[in-house]
Amino acid sequence: MRDCKIVFTGTPGAGKTTAIAAISDVPPVVTDVPNRDPSLAKARTTVGMDYGEVVIADLVRVRLFGTPGQTRFDFLWPILAHKAMGLIILVDNSRPDPLADLRIYLDAFAEQLEHTACVIGIGRTEAHPEPGLQAFGDELARRGRVFPVLPVDVRERDEVLMLLDCILAQLEARNRAGRGLALMRRTGRHER
Repeated sequence: MRDCKIVFTGTPGAGKTTAIAAISDVPPVVTDVPNRDPSLAKARTTVGMDYGEVVIADLVRVRLFGTPGQTRFDFLWPILAHKAMGLIILVDNSRPDPLADLRIYLDAFAEQLEHTACVIGIGRTEAHPEPGLQAFGDELARRGRVFPVLPVDVRERDEVLMLLDCILAQLEARNRAGRGLALMRRTGRHER
């Protein structure tokens, strides 16, 4: 069975801990403590990392890591993302400026995103439909990025698995493209 490491990141309250718990086949490991930051509307907050695992079709064990959302813990982000094959950025659309929130994580993971599959999950869109998904796609395009942008309810296993499926599909496409390029190099078909 192959192993694959996927990292969930995003602002505090975006649903990283909940998303991992929704799909993990093992009891998730969490490092939540009581929240003492009055600017965060939640009782507990992650200060280290979250961890879970899910097995896909008895072929791939996906190790799920969740970053702490607060920027004061941003020194942990590259440590947790080291050797990750995919990044799921969760954005809470009920926050004051969700597009600015997305920019924080695109900037923080810019180097990683050069070689890592990524999907953007937008939460709380039913109650907060603006900005719409197109606005997030436009923000990515301004940065020369093309990633799937999907609405997600992180409490729903199937919706979180859809994000994971997007990552795995990107990885499979890259793998096939790499095999195709290698074949072209061996056969000389890329030369004119």
